[in-house]
Amino acid sequence: MIWRRGVGKRKDRGERGLREGGTGLLAQLRRPPGGRDAKIMLFAQLLDRTGTGVWGASCVLFFTFVAGLDGRQVGLLLGAAGVAGIAGSPLAGHLAARFPARTLLIGCHLLRLATICALLVFTRFEVLLLVVAVTSLGDRAAKMLEMLFATRAAGERRGTYQALSRSVANAGYALGAGLAAIGLAVGTREAYQVLILGNALSFVLAAALVWRTREQRHGRAEAASEAADAPGEGRPDANPWRDRGYLRFVLLDIPLCLDDSILGVALPLWLIEHTDAPHALVPAFLIINTVLVVVLQMTVSARVRRPREAAGAARLYGLTLLGCCVLLALTPEHGAWAASIALLAAAVLVTAAELLRSVSSWELAVSLAPRDARASYLGVAGMSQSIQKSAGPMLLTGVVMAAGPAGWLALGAAVAGVAVVQRRTGLRRLEAMEAMEAAEAVEAAAVSGAAPAATRTAAKGSDPAPVS
Repeated sequence: MIWRRGVGKRKDRGERGLREGGTGLLAQLRRPPGGRDAKIMLFAQLLDRTGTGVWGASCVLFFTFVAGLDGRQVGLLLGAAGVAGIAGSPLAGHLAARFPARTLLIGCHLLRLATICALLVFTRFEVLLLVVAVTSLGDRAAKMLEMLFATRAAGERRGTYQALSRSVANAGYALGAGLAAIGLAVGTREAYQVLILGNALSFVLAAALVWRTREQRHGRAEAASEAADAPGEGRPDANPWRDRGYLRFVLLDIPLCLDDSILGVALPLWLIEHTDAPHALVPAFLIINTVLVVVLQMTVSARVRRPREAAGAARLYGLTLLGCCVLLALTPEHGAWAASIALLAAAVLVTAAELLRSVSSWELAVSLAPRDARASYLGVAGMSQSIQKSAGPMLLTGVVMAAGPAGWLALGAAVAGVAVVQRRTGLRRLEAMEAMEAAEAVEAAAVSGAAPAATRTAAKGSDPAPVS
């Protein structure tokens, strides 16, 4: 009953705050979970993603026309970036358990500033390989630290903050791609250098904004929990690499991130190689994705606020991605109009899957981790997206698309099956954690009740004998 009383009050206050502040995107941006620091961090993310959008839209052309690399070398660069990015999240999580996350995030921005500026000086392939790898390492580390900041600053409303973060990020990517289009239209070496400097400026501004925030040591939920625990009863030795249940969650989460590669790699290639749809349709996939994420992310997140709801969203993700794969398998090879409609519908479905994955994966990664070791656990959880970014394109192009429509059907069925397993194992772990917390609460109550009783007994025994 103690749990109901405390949580109920916090829940009522949170819902009342949502009603008074408004649930729309703009209303939430004015008063984000986490207050002033969260607002500053969201603005820093907008600037960071704008610079990333500039570089992401121009990097391949820069490496080809300015650095003079061939297709094989560009592929190696991108592959090295993916592999290096895998280490970024766990490294950041390991360091964040020992050093202030705010300081580490500033360091990530400055590291990427140094590497991106190196592109203005060096064009040798060996140097570029190192530069791109270190940049990707810093990029993934920065994203993990932003996730940790949200977990600590937003507390129980971390899902709302995540929705705001994704909306802001997508707006930044779109803005950056638009700015890059101007430089790419000019096409000179100097224009590419201006684009690189624009990305570098975004890192400087983001670091300056992060410097203005305060270090978020504990979220509201974590602080309340730790205040209830006796000193020294935490589990500081919790190690995600030895936690088989959490590693199982991370492993299952890898195929549940495939929507990213399907949207960015598989849809364009399937259109070009297997249909008569016009090639000009390819940019529409990104436009649909960006618009739907910005408009609908808050709505989806409002329906997935609790860990059990996140587990259910994981299963719905599998069904949605299965629908996308079925559409791609049934896309006609001939007939531009029919193929275009099917591909656009697939883009909508894969975006819907992304919306579900962003909230389910995030909430489960936090909720399934011990409160006193979340930094290191979230670092390991961040590996799932990095691994998918590295292996996903090869899986789709080398296996799924090579097998044709049957490959898409097999992929959809496999992901749907993994999603069901993720839901089941996630719920099982949540139940085990709740049982453990309940047992610890009972034990703590027994200890706190025994201490006064012992004191009263000792006091009674020390009373002088009554005078007869």
